[in-house]
Amino acid sequence: MTEFYSDLLGGTPVPPQATKLESRQAALGQFLTSQTIARFMAGMFPTMPDTVRLLDAGAGKGALTLAFSERWQKSCDGGQLVAHCYEIDDQIIESLKGVCSRIAQHNRTSVNVLEGDFIKLATSMIVLNKGERYTHAMLNPPYKKISNDSDHRALLRRAGLETVNLYSGFVGLSLALMEIDGELVAIIPRSFCNGPYYQPFRKFIFGLAAIRHIHLFESRNKAFKSDKVLQENVIIRLARGVPQGNVIISTSTDDSFSDYTEASHPFSSIVFEDDAEQFIRIPTLGQSEILSSPAFKYKIEDIGLSVSTGPVVDFRLKDDLRANLEAGAVPLLYPGHFGSLGMEWPKLNFKKPNAIKLTSANSKWLLPSGFYAVVRRFSSKEERRRIVAGVVEPELLGKAELIGIENHLNVLHFKKRPLSEEFARGVAVYLNSTPVDQYFRRFNGHTQVNATDLKTMPYPSLEALLSLGRWAKAHPSHTQAEIDTRVEVLA
Repeated sequence: MTEFYSDLLGGTPVPPQATKLESRQAALGQFLTSQTIARFMAGMFPTMPDTVRLLDAGAGKGALTLAFSERWQKSCDGGQLVAHCYEIDDQIIESLKGVCSRIAQHNRTSVNVLEGDFIKLATSMIVLNKGERYTHAMLNPPYKKISNDSDHRALLRRAGLETVNLYSGFVGLSLALMEIDGELVAIIPRSFCNGPYYQPFRKFIFGLAAIRHIHLFESRNKAFKSDKVLQENVIIRLARGVPQGNVIISTSTDDSFSDYTEASHPFSSIVFEDDAEQFIRIPTLGQSEILSSPAFKYKIEDIGLSVSTGPVVDFRLKDDLRANLEAGAVPLLYPGHFGSLGMEWPKLNFKKPNAIKLTSANSKWLLPSGFYAVVRRFSSKEERRRIVAGVVEPELLGKAELIGIENHLNVLHFKKRPLSEEFARGVAVYLNSTPVDQYFRRFNGHTQVNATDLKTMPYPSLEALLSLGRWAKAHPSHTQAEIDTRVEVLA
């Protein structure tokens, strides 16, 4: 069967080159599925009934339908499989038709290729309550943002779904086309798990289905080396119209699945009952649950903190940027000014400016000099922690009364005023701890840290943070192990 699979699909996808093919795939938000991932997805369905109606929306070259048909044929001696493959890309339709024709040679299998825009076709079926309904769905939907005034956005609203990306639109519509007890397996970006933009999508999912299984890849680079994937992807299995129970969380390093592990978790530990945003927090094996302790019950506003994105957007203020401090200028801080040894300012041979000219127009973007905790908005995939925090050290900034904090930093402050030294250092130590990093990774699959993420984190009490700050001040060369110990004893 492996040779049959490779022959039909032309082997596994190869790394896209800078060609018209890549441009077209980018325009469509298209990523093709490898055979190993397709087979794994087909294997996530716990049972195979004799009679199946399969939906493959955004079918590409048919990898998912082929993998599903392989498993169904091996599992079922009778019955019938009817598959509907939707595809909009006219340059791969013929390849898809060829694959589907070969699949349909099995005497109990019928495969139909439906050319056109799945969102338009599915919305019509849902709104008019006509057309096929499905027992199973397998999806690798396109990933592309959709604007608020686009036709796709309007169509999705007609179907009762408010969302910002094609992938969530495809999953939502497919779920709406499922029969009761029908199951859907999809490989999608993890970004839907948190944040305000996908909250209506999460609400839509929970209104129709139960989460049964989520699979994580520990290495995004290895699992998706054939594509330029920036998001961390997960594979999710949903069941339409059934009660929510425990959720299987599985992991593997890559798409070989050679080190596959799984564990069952209560749904209440994945979506908290009192969480109005309905964030999906995905635990992994051996992960610390320290932040679930009552000692970390405080919201950011409870401890007198505010957080915002650094207000200085440098490309909008190019004429005011200065390489070094000069008369009429004030210090400007970038992520590069903060490292493992603390803050370094001014920074010699720095590719970014160290200062910004003070003008009446840009003064509204500046903050009073003082102690602040700052967090990088972006971290590299190779960094040990996703959240990397530092402290603004006003004594290094001379006699400046105002400072600029660049947009690639989040800044924690008190109503746009500085914090006490102990408070700023305590917040930074806490955010740099391993328990916080593990908590953050449970519901955030990308390397960006937004102000909203920091607002929704649990925090210890103000007194505990001040105690951490006093310890950090007295131990400026603290190690990661020492930080973790100090945070763990708060629980």
